[in-house]
Amino acid sequence: MAEPTRRDETNGIAGRTAADIADSVRALLDEGALRPGDALPSVRALADHLGVNRNTAVAAYGLLSRSGLVVAGGRAGTRVASPARVASEGYATGTALRDVGAGNPDPALIPDPSRLLPSIAGRPALYGEPVIDSDLDAWARAWMASDVAPDELSLTLTGGAVDAVERLLAQALTRDDAVALEDPCWLASIHTVRLAGYRAVPVPVDHEGMTVDGLRAALDQGVRAIVCTPRAQNPTGASLTERRAASLRAVLADHPHVLVIEDDHYSLLSQRPFLSIVGPHHRRWALVRSVSKFLGPDMSLAFTASDPQTAERLAMRLSPGTTWVSHLLQRLTHALLTDRETRGVIARAGLHYAARNEAFAARLAVHGVDAVPGDGLSLWVPVAAPAREVAARLEDRGWLARTGDEFVLGASSAPGAHLRLTVHDLADADAEALAADVAASSGPTR
Repeated sequence: MAEPTRRDETNGIAGRTAADIADSVRALLDEGALRPGDALPSVRALADHLGVNRNTAVAAYGLLSRSGLVVAGGRAGTRVASPARVASEGYATGTALRDVGAGNPDPALIPDPSRLLPSIAGRPALYGEPVIDSDLDAWARAWMASDVAPDELSLTLTGGAVDAVERLLAQALTRDDAVALEDPCWLASIHTVRLAGYRAVPVPVDHEGMTVDGLRAALDQGVRAIVCTPRAQNPTGASLTERRAASLRAVLADHPHVLVIEDDHYSLLSQRPFLSIVGPHHRRWALVRSVSKFLGPDMSLAFTASDPQTAERLAMRLSPGTTWVSHLLQRLTHALLTDRETRGVIARAGLHYAARNEAFAARLAVHGVDAVPGDGLSLWVPVAAPAREVAARLEDRGWLARTGDEFVLGASSAPGAHLRLTVHDLADADAEALAADVAASSGPTR
């Protein structure tokens, strides 16, 4: 049998530095020469063939692994990663089950914009005009100024919170940089970090929010950015307490140049005060507030208040030539947010979500399941059995639930024995039936 060629031995991988070797593998993936599941040469074989130190080959595989392009299997070797199923928010399609995992606001509590549409007609906006309409700019600055020092407030507008977080990270990081994310974490943040090739460092969340020890450990690992949800953390519903916020600010005091992104996605709906982990001398920070939870997901617009340097860098990525936040959308947003009837609907919605979560937690308690009714659209419910098993049993009873496993950051995180349930739109009889079925499917957790 003929001996394999050098290309067979290394799959065509070339390079003398770790970065060059990793780029070579990426090029082979782009060309289709390497496919998901293909085995890569061992570190020894690759180093010997390329004439480099084995540490260089290890470093190259480390870059590829952190980018999610390869999977290290120990003695089984390193293989090209297969595309993993990506969980996403929203209603499930093609199912007859009652969906209690969607995480959506109640359509009946989203303000109707139709009566205000005539008020936004006017002169069309043209290229070169200010990115933010003057009326909306003034309203947003007044709103943000209650939580941000006015003399530090630089305002940027983006196409939603996900767009804001993605661009904030992009202006501060390069591929393989470390980012601290809450664990469990909002799905969109997991996707954003993974697809950009950043390295997610999990920070555990408890009932008071991001933990102090977790943040300290993440900073020790060299994170260059932190994404924190100060209230209504998704999926747990946790909100920062005064004590926790102060402790986190103390930890960050020694790291003033780490970018801190506070995603206050629930803002006007929240029943909890806004508490920041950004201290008065922190240099890099951004507060993001979207309107989608209370004006509806289709109103894809978010405000970002930040330090001047971050705002300048973000604005460079948001010029009208690259991103245009519709001025019609801006005018409609301003009309809604300054309308007394709309603000009344938003206030009632926030109270409704909180009351329904509290009522469902009380129902669960009667059945021996302890769940803390946090802030937000959903409830984080502990279960005694593995969450996927509980979800499967609930399917047999007609319910489609979302498991906590989907919100953890990866193999290094222990799958949570939790369900995230969206119950605010259930009638009392349905809520009682679901509470009983959750208890029957999981067993008591006291």
